[in-house]
Amino acid sequence: MHSTELVFDYDSAALARTVERSVAVEAGDIEGDRSEATVKRDDETVTVTVDATDLTALRAGNNTWLTLVEVAERAATAAGESR
Repeated sequence: MHSTELVFDYDSAALARTVERSVAVEAGDIEGDRSEATVKRDDETVTVTVDATDLTALRAGNNTWLTLVEVAERAATAAGESR
């Protein structure tokens, strides 16, 4: 098993909460046979842990979660929150 922790730090707990809530709903929806992810928040930090059976699946999972977090950050910024 291969694993990566993607850690995102924000200027406010409110923004971290928005990002965490936005991406956490995807954790159960996009898991496949070769990878899975968990999303956790601790105050101003969001951590996405991606576990995969092989390095190709880990890379694909990392790319997916980086994109999901980026979209959530852009949406939160457009809604008036700041990073």
